[in-house]
Amino acid sequence: MTVPLFPALFALLLPALVAAVPRCKLRAKFNLSTVFEDGDVILAGLFPVHYRIIQPDSSFRVKAVTPQCEGFDFRSFRWVQTMVFAIQEINKDKMLLPNIKLGYQIFDTCATHTQSLRAALASTSGRNEGLSGQDCEGLSSFPVIVGDSGSTQSMIIQSTLGPFRIPMVSYFASCACLSHRNKFPAFFRTMPSDAHQAQGVARLVRRFGWTWVGSIAGDDDYGHNGIQAFSDEVRKLGVCIAFTEVLPKIYSRQKILQITETIRTSTARVIVMFAIEGDAYPLIREVVEQNITGRQWIASEAWVTSALIATKENFLSLSGTIGFAIHRAEIPGLRGFLLQVHPFKTPNNLFVKELWERTFNCSLGTSDTTKGINTSTTTHRPCTGSEDLNNTYSIYSDVSELRVSYNVYKAVYTIAHALNNLNSCKNTSGSLPNNTCTNIFNFKPWQLLHYLKEVRYSTKSGEEIYFDENGDPLASYDIINWHQNADGSIKYVQVGRFDAALGSGHDLLINEGNIIWHNNQKMVPRSVCTDSCPPGTRKAVPKGQPLCCSDCLPCPDGEISNDTDSLNCIPCALEDWPNPQRNGCIPKEIEFLSFEESMGITLATTSLLGTASTVSVAGILWYYRKTPIVRANNSELSFLLLFSLMLCFLCSLTFIGQPSVWSCRLRHTLFGVSFVLCISCVLAKTLVVLMAFKATLPNNNMMKWFGTLQQILSVLLCTVVQVVICVVWLLVSSPFPVKQTKYYNEKIIFECDLGSVTAFCCVLGYIGFLSCMSFVLAFLARKLPDNFNEAKFITFSMLIFCAVWLTFIPAYVSSPGKYTVAVEIFAILASSFGLLACIFAPKCYIILFKPENNTKKHLMNKTGQGKS
Repeated sequence: MTVPLFPALFALLLPALVAAVPRCKLRAKFNLSTVFEDGDVILAGLFPVHYRIIQPDSSFRVKAVTPQCEGFDFRSFRWVQTMVFAIQEINKDKMLLPNIKLGYQIFDTCATHTQSLRAALASTSGRNEGLSGQDCEGLSSFPVIVGDSGSTQSMIIQSTLGPFRIPMVSYFASCACLSHRNKFPAFFRTMPSDAHQAQGVARLVRRFGWTWVGSIAGDDDYGHNGIQAFSDEVRKLGVCIAFTEVLPKIYSRQKILQITETIRTSTARVIVMFAIEGDAYPLIREVVEQNITGRQWIASEAWVTSALIATKENFLSLSGTIGFAIHRAEIPGLRGFLLQVHPFKTPNNLFVKELWERTFNCSLGTSDTTKGINTSTTTHRPCTGSEDLNNTYSIYSDVSELRVSYNVYKAVYTIAHALNNLNSCKNTSGSLPNNTCTNIFNFKPWQLLHYLKEVRYSTKSGEEIYFDENGDPLASYDIINWHQNADGSIKYVQVGRFDAALGSGHDLLINEGNIIWHNNQKMVPRSVCTDSCPPGTRKAVPKGQPLCCSDCLPCPDGEISNDTDSLNCIPCALEDWPNPQRNGCIPKEIEFLSFEESMGITLATTSLLGTASTVSVAGILWYYRKTPIVRANNSELSFLLLFSLMLCFLCSLTFIGQPSVWSCRLRHTLFGVSFVLCISCVLAKTLVVLMAFKATLPNNNMMKWFGTLQQILSVLLCTVVQVVICVVWLLVSSPFPVKQTKYYNEKIIFECDLGSVTAFCCVLGYIGFLSCMSFVLAFLARKLPDNFNEAKFITFSMLIFCAVWLTFIPAYVSSPGKYTVAVEIFAILASSFGLLACIFAPKCYIILFKPENNTKKHLMNKTGQGKS
């Protein structure tokens, strides 16, 4: 069996190749500015002691030069000292980590992600970065990092060191994106997530009725994610974003001027800004220089308590600023510790030297650029060392607003409690993961990670500290309002609180009486694109405009809106109608012809007048019943005709008043029967005239067959036909009262429905048929010779009757509501008066005013003349 040549040679040469590979060496150092204190367990700290970086010229032809940092941040250096103070306090505690000394190495990140990553990588290279050329073996990286302050920096560091399970506990990174446990499994923070802050700011905006707001974001993950979360929340609450601007990370005056112009020209009077103080400062400075006032600023926690921005010079433009701030707390003993620093006591601490130079405007004669810090000052006055921090005010020594500092304090104590639990580990129950119990003097970062997840303790002030499944603490914010002190300085006044633990609807607590708005106003400022649409109108959004910029359109007929800013109008019920303001429904006016209104009174009076006239005529005829004129014109039919006319006048009264079942049935049937009785009498009278003259012919005895009894029976027979029609009508489909809404929108017509239109047409048709017969016969008999011939008067009366009822039909159809009833009553009264006047007025005139003509002689003379 032969062995392949290449594998055999590789096996022989492998030991030599391994021996030839150089051992791991540290090639170089980052030359970062640090503060170091040795200990059994060393914590790494990342702090933006400077807020600006001077980028070197990177030509890629020579070795990269360490960037220089400038812009000393007194507030951030207080955070550094708070970490040192907390570690020294823990080292003195006999109960927490006894006999174990904590050390630290603190790096300046210069508030940039590049320096933050350099510092994080340096922390993995061992204590004090190691020495160039030193062997890597034996060096231990720091087991945990306190920081970073920025969300973007924290994301970059976690993305780089996360696979190694090196835990980070941030004190100021608030981006909600860092809560994604799959991406950042080793990230913790004592700073609440921006998801809660965005919800709180959105509820604050809605609480004060602001529906038109501008938004500004820093050009980093904190700014972008914060303003996006805020925008999503407020849109759910019906608030519109007027504009969204992004602050440049690298200063650009052109961009700053463009954002400032947007603020100046926008109609939004409320501006929400999510940005760190270093990014926000150039914009605020430009706003102040251009004297832009009258804007209500809503600040995120990153700059609401910023001493760099909250100055007297800026107060005119930023007066009344309100925002969310990290919960404030007291740290006993911290102020004394801060005032103890002195550059001569710690000559290697470049941060203390710069603090001294910036505070007292003197020079210690150092300008160390090898560590990436430009400490040169504009003055050459040497520092004497006798300067005293107690005699001057600076943000560094101001402990009245310990917010981020308290987060740093809690982060250090949280790590200490996790280390204490690791040190006291006894995995007897088997509930702990494998290999988590270890020696505290020699453990791996991933072993500490388990105890950080499970840590739970109470601070000296009683606050309970623990992390949820995403590594986030319980969200709680103070709501801060900027007030001005007598000396012009800005005072942070707590006017409320946001506590996510209280649940939605109860989490926002505000004392509005303590808030001072911009321009020193106590009244809540307004910020709307257009005024709210009052009740009675609806919002109509023009095409291309946001929902908040809308026109207010009145609700259409029959619809109302009883809420402000209604998107739709609500129709009223059929029985209701909008009030004049169109913000409520009221019962519709019910219209019918009543006895109380002028029209009803007029028609009723006319009806009674007609009845009285008919009775008067009957009385006259009765009184003069034996006179020739009365006897010659068939007095029985005359009195029956007068009785029917009286019924005609009285039946019109049934059409007036509120319709009811019985009034509806009575009015039409009584009308039909009364008029048929009346026209039947007229028809009978006409036939009597014709037959009377026919009877004068030889051998003609017709009158004996059409005597008084036959005349009365013929009238009753004609009337019975109408009675039968009306009875059938009532039995089959009788009239009934109904409330009609089809004629008018704003009122209900209370009327009588005919029930059967066919039956009503039969009633009118029968009356019309009898009227036409009477008219034709009367027309034929109008020239018969007789002084008392009624035919010509009947002709006129029938002519009037037919004219009235022919005119009635189109008027009836075109006059809805009570006017329909009025037209019908008018037709009844007009035709009745026509019959009464044409037939009986001439008789009464002769009886009362021409008695000499009311004689048999006069009658015979006239008749004789007619025969000859």
